Amino acid sequence: MSLFSPSIDEHAGPEAAHDDLAALRPAKLVLATDDHVGAALRRARESLGLDVEDIAQATHVRGLYIAALEAFDLDALPARPFAVGYVRAYARALGLDQETVVTRFKRETPGEDTKLRAPLGAQFGKGATSRNLVCAALVVVIGLVAWNLLVRMRSQAPRATLLASSAPIRSGFGTGPAILGAPLPAPPEATTPPPYETPGLAAATAATGPDTAAVVTARIAAEAAASRPTNAISAGAAFVAHGAVFGAPGAGSGIVLQAIRPMSLVVRGAGGAVYFARQLATGEAWRARDVAGLTADIDVPQSMEAYVDGRAVGPLSQPRTSLGSLNAGPSRR
Repeated sequence: MSLFSPSIDEHAGPEAAHDDLAALRPAKLVLATDDHVGAALRRARESLGLDVEDIAQATHVRGLYIAALEAFDLDALPARPFAVGYVRAYARALGLDQETVVTRFKRETPGEDTKLRAPLGAQFGKGATSRNLVCAALVVVIGLVAWNLLVRMRSQAPRATLLASSAPIRSGFGTGPAILGAPLPAPPEATTPPPYETPGLAAATAATGPDTAAVVTARIAAEAAASRPTNAISAGAAFVAHGAVFGAPGAGSGIVLQAIRPMSLVVRGAGGAVYFARQLATGEAWRARDVAGLTADIDVPQSMEAYVDGRAVGPLSQPRTSLGSLNAGPSRR
């Protein structure tokens, strides 16, 4: 009898297969004791009209294992723990007492099979892992030895060349270490180059005398000093606006900076904040606010005339001037 007869739903799951087997079992099924447990299970199965595939579907155990178990072909079965599980599932499918059947199977197959065999019959070569490990260890050792020899040869080659280029000395203990000679001179490119001589300068000096160059230098310096613009504003002169006056409103008091020639002015506070920044034309001025710690940055200091309380105190002399120093007089600018 097959579980897939027309009277049974072909799409039913394992639970349905177990229910069908339970319906076919008698009220109480007893195993025969005149043969081994595998043959007893086969007789019980046949008494129910079931074939091997019916048990395989109900237990989810391959049919060839069911057949090997019934024939008591232990070599065709996987490891002992798997075989015990197959016996338990077979007994449960037939409605037998599982522990009783398993105990009988263990009694009839004495000895513990501690070595697990592959359930699918796969075979593995013995000793292959040990041989592979030994070969790998030998390869690593040979590689390390070769690497150490190579490093020693490379490190000893420069030393051998140095010893060969130096003559050994004799001492009471035999041949001593090599002695290096005097250091070699610097290569030509590392020496100081010869001073540059202006072409024709030597001939001109020989014709006009050795002091001609000094005379020419003095004349050029005098002409440069004479060409410097002079300050047309005398000390103490009153402030006269010749252009826009930026900064604080008012007149007659405080500090005023007036451009004598075009220049740039940047006024900063004590923390570096910019209060005023502008390119001033000739005659334009900036009046300081009543703020402590102001400084004026000027690109050309001599182009800026300072006034204190409406009177000229002279041009500035430093690129950065503290406006507080102007009240102390020209000596602190």
